[in-house]
Amino acid sequence: MFLVHKALIRAFNKHIAPIFLFCGILLLHVVVTIGMALDWVFFPSLWKSKVERPIIVVGNPRSGTTVLQRFLVDNGVGIGSRLWKMIYPSLTLQALLKPFMPILEKFSPAKHHAGAAHKTSMTGIETDDPSLMFRYFDGFFIYGFFLSWCKEDLKDLFDPNLRDTSQRDFDWLEKLWKRVLVSEKKDRFVGKLFSLGIRVPRFLERFPDAKILYTVRDPLETVPSGLSLVTGVLDGRFGFWNLPEAKRKHFIERLYGALLELSMRFHADYTAGKVPADKVKVVNFNRLMQDFDTLMFEIVDFVQTPLTPALEKSIRDTAAKQKQFKSGHQYDLDKFGLTEERIRKDYAPIYQTFFS
Repeated sequence: MFLVHKALIRAFNKHIAPIFLFCGILLLHVVVTIGMALDWVFFPSLWKSKVERPIIVVGNPRSGTTVLQRFLVDNGVGIGSRLWKMIYPSLTLQALLKPFMPILEKFSPAKHHAGAAHKTSMTGIETDDPSLMFRYFDGFFIYGFFLSWCKEDLKDLFDPNLRDTSQRDFDWLEKLWKRVLVSEKKDRFVGKLFSLGIRVPRFLERFPDAKILYTVRDPLETVPSGLSLVTGVLDGRFGFWNLPEAKRKHFIERLYGALLELSMRFHADYTAGKVPADKVKVVNFNRLMQDFDTLMFEIVDFVQTPLTPALEKSIRDTAAKQKQFKSGHQYDLDKFGLTEERIRKDYAPIYQTFFS
């Protein structure tokens, strides 16, 4: 919190407002801790709940992770985390707060999220990464949105080879996912964790029966789109594009480097054989759009879920629609001070392994 406060002062000259945010996060931590202790009393089914055979969608932002996760959830393969249940993971708190959802929606942290790619709301199925931010005020979200502004590069704070928070984070995710399974009355979890790309082997050690779907998309599309996602949120909240060019360039360079690191870390583990083929399936975005049915039948077999007549029909119906897909985003590299040549050079191993 101290580092984020320094970053917000440096970037936006915000001195007082962050303090109220930090107080709110600390209060949330205390209330959630109490609520989760009470869960064991008011929700006895939690004692028997287990996270078994989870399906986790991993990939850089805007690489098709949301399309894939929501299709699996919408078709009953499993259930994912809703944003409001990540903020208030206690089942006891959820029971108390559910009648006030219309009010909570007005204070949604996703209200500045651009909806061109997909709509985001408190009740929508979302990536699980923010849950670590809400609980520990830590994780890649903190770096991506805030600590990238710092004068010194603090990316090492989120390097599992230098500071490994895997046990803490996986413990928390398991607690969260167990409660999602109980509240939604489901027996299989379908999550989405873009930051998992840098520690897939560690995750599989903790959840050996997990199946990971790793999405890949042309970096010439994911890089500007991912940058647009983050800067769009910051623009809505702080007026990012009104900042001096030097500040904007500093932030974009840091975020660009972080996104590159996410891709290259997974690539290193994948090409070194640290990612078992029976545990991880690479999902190409182009196939997701143009060969959806064939790909999805492969995925259904990979994650070992029954291919019911209803699921088969949904796959074939969606395949016809996907071929008409057109991105809701316009990719402008100049806007971010980037060139096609630089991206192709920096991501050369990704192109060679996944797009050759």
